[in-house]
Amino acid sequence: MSEETKQSSLTKMTPQELTQIVAGHEELFVLDVRNETEFNDWKIEGENIEVINIPYFELLDGIDPALDRIPDNKRLLVVCAKEGSSQFIGEQIAETGRENIYYLEGGMKLWSEHLEPVKVGELQSGGEIYQFVRIGKGCLSYMVLSEDEAVVIDTARMIQPYIDFAKKHNVQIKHVLDTHLHADHISGGRDLSQAAGASYWLPPKDADEVTYPYNQLVENDDLLIGNGKVKIHPIYTPGHTIGSTSFLIDDQYLLTGDILFIASIGRPDLAGKAEDWVSDLRNSLYELYGSLPEQLVVLPAHFGKVTELDEQGKVAAKLGALFSHNPGLNMADETEFRKTVTENLPPQPNAYQEIRQTNMGKINPDEEQQREMEMGPNRCAVHDK
Repeated sequence: MSEETKQSSLTKMTPQELTQIVAGHEELFVLDVRNETEFNDWKIEGENIEVINIPYFELLDGIDPALDRIPDNKRLLVVCAKEGSSQFIGEQIAETGRENIYYLEGGMKLWSEHLEPVKVGELQSGGEIYQFVRIGKGCLSYMVLSEDEAVVIDTARMIQPYIDFAKKHNVQIKHVLDTHLHADHISGGRDLSQAAGASYWLPPKDADEVTYPYNQLVENDDLLIGNGKVKIHPIYTPGHTIGSTSFLIDDQYLLTGDILFIASIGRPDLAGKAEDWVSDLRNSLYELYGSLPEQLVVLPAHFGKVTELDEQGKVAAKLGALFSHNPGLNMADETEFRKTVTENLPPQPNAYQEIRQTNMGKINPDEEQQREMEMGPNRCAVHDK
């Protein structure tokens, strides 16, 4: 803690520390000083998180409106878009003598980018699988490790955490895969493959317009790591996109991309072809997944609410359980299904068309532009409303 921080009694909270609080279901009171539109679009959420919004400009003449609404006995986190405004308001609150006052390092921008690796489990054939939880954005990616090799699936834009994690575990990233052409976040797949000297793989039906070289993911054409012990088995499951591909790993784990989530199913409209892809989506969910063993552990590429995280902070569920509880897997009437996935859908992800163009290699926004494009929730599920 710096001397300046000691004097003001204001303490910095890192995104990793906030992740532990949210995943651990700890109590926290959040004062969000962004404008009302930004707050209503996207906020910090958690089972025991209480959050209020008072825009920064309403507090410039005094913080009494905030003090009246902040409980004395709770830890307080002040957040804004980038950090500066929350630090300013937090210092004023701390100067009133209140304790346990924090501001969020890097604001909502850094919160959106934090990746937390969580171990999913061991592989029967030798190795481990980890889920990288991007809790502020609702995105999930994966690293499968076996002996001295690894494969990364649905890489986030920020690639350094994967490089550091691989180095820490003494493995070389051999393959980098995307389950589909993403529309809600910028893929770091190409950059990671180049940085790690790995091969990059995409479903060819999603890659008609990409401007860079890639390897084609082909159904049943397995990828191997761990000296051939661990098999990454591609299963063609169109519907969210025309090329969407799932992966069966170690006959235990089913990585479903944006086709199937824990509490919902994927939306088919982000490429403008909802009506065309409804039948594909239903067939992938009800026929293809319906024919797989119920004990498979489903690992999706997104989650809609933090309540989908389990006690270990990961997002996972048995396929059989999803067929019992997931509303998207329990619509016997095809007309009802078609209506659900094409009408009254949640707002589309921020800048999704520009994100698709970026992931095709058609445009090359700089880092700050990419951060702005990714702000906000992922909204890839039909029930994310």
